[in-house]
Amino acid sequence: MKYFGTDGFRGEANVDLNVVHAYKVGRFLGWYYGREHKARVVIGKDTRRSSYMFEDALASGLTASGADVYLLHVTPTPSVSYVVRSEHFDCGIMISASHNPYYDNGLKVINGNGYKLEAEVEEKIEAYIDSPEDTIPLATREEIGRTVDYAIGRHRYIGHLMSLATRSFKNIRVGLDCANGSSYSVAKGVFDTLGATTYAIGMEPDGTNINQDCGSTHIENLQKYVREYNLDIGFAYDGDADRCLAVDDQGEIIDGDAILYLCGCYLKEKGELNNNTVVTTVMSNLGLYKAFEKKGIRYEKTAVGDKYVNANMTEFNHSLGGEQSGHIIFSKYAVTGDGVLTSLMLMEVMLEKKKKLSELRRELTIYPQLLKNVPVADKPAARCDKDVVAAVKAVEEALGEEGRILLRESGTEPVIRVMVEAKTPELCEKYVNKVVGVLQNKGHVVE
Repeated sequence: MKYFGTDGFRGEANVDLNVVHAYKVGRFLGWYYGREHKARVVIGKDTRRSSYMFEDALASGLTASGADVYLLHVTPTPSVSYVVRSEHFDCGIMISASHNPYYDNGLKVINGNGYKLEAEVEEKIEAYIDSPEDTIPLATREEIGRTVDYAIGRHRYIGHLMSLATRSFKNIRVGLDCANGSSYSVAKGVFDTLGATTYAIGMEPDGTNINQDCGSTHIENLQKYVREYNLDIGFAYDGDADRCLAVDDQGEIIDGDAILYLCGCYLKEKGELNNNTVVTTVMSNLGLYKAFEKKGIRYEKTAVGDKYVNANMTEFNHSLGGEQSGHIIFSKYAVTGDGVLTSLMLMEVMLEKKKKLSELRRELTIYPQLLKNVPVADKPAARCDKDVVAAVKAVEEALGEEGRILLRESGTEPVIRVMVEAKTPELCEKYVNKVVGVLQNKGHVVE
């Protein structure tokens, strides 16, 4: 598609994604969902400076098409999904570019069931954006929509999260890195209310510091924080709080694969791991699969993207799935990745087992992994180049069963991702560089 990628319509604010785009998205959605009744649409946003601009543009387009708009203000992406489902909105829109820098932004449209919008509707939105004529009628008189302050929706989501905790967090020292993003309005309050002694950083958003040297993309800050203050556990969220990475009591990273392992084993013990299966993506570490096999847990592999994980989970009724990056889905409670929910589930594992995370993850051995993002002029041409394909095949044969290589196109950036897992970091470097070298020699790489 031209505008919508794997995670909505994303790009640099007022360059790739501008206010006219947002207005037209609002115009189309207000009309599309309002053909048989007055549409109700809920909007959330992260802390980027441009999020306020896009909120106004979307609301203008929606109300001009006759929809009523309910504003959650600064809130996590999963809260939009929760509110849409629990309060029967026609759709929701989250304004965020997730883990991207502050100058990027995006529009994630969520359908009435809380899932990401169907591709066929995205295609219709794109056709409307590019249409030289405005074919959608403007609402008039009493049909014009209105905008409503709906902060109460976010408060209900917070209450929902707190209701999921099965025990008190009293005497647990918890560190949070809220990335100067959406979770700053939610996470600390949840942990404080549940009794934790909470230490939080990334709590001073100014519109330009979201994800800047903080959050799940810079987890080294939380590692240092956990060690410095002798905390029991730490959680780092991304800009819109739909993903979570953790840090154990030793200051070591608990990534999405480790979270899937810990929660998968725990749910299996409780008899709540549907189909005895965890859904992963092709980016999950080889060590995770070997650990699952030792525990007798089956696994599925999907394409990268939480929407693919979610589709598999929905089709086969699996209860747990996610990505190495920290998008984790617990289908009993949510239909999308939820960073704060994930942290609550990890707290449950730790408290129920009465062990530190550093102890619980000992049986998981992660293979060294190296991922390089290679900027290219044409992603399909680079990936399908016969010499690149041959280089990848040669690496696969050299690694055998003690490693793997993955080459794929990014869904959100003009890059090819080259990833290698092997027994040593040196082997990872050697084989990644081999494939990158072929991409360079064939003229695919751009500076």
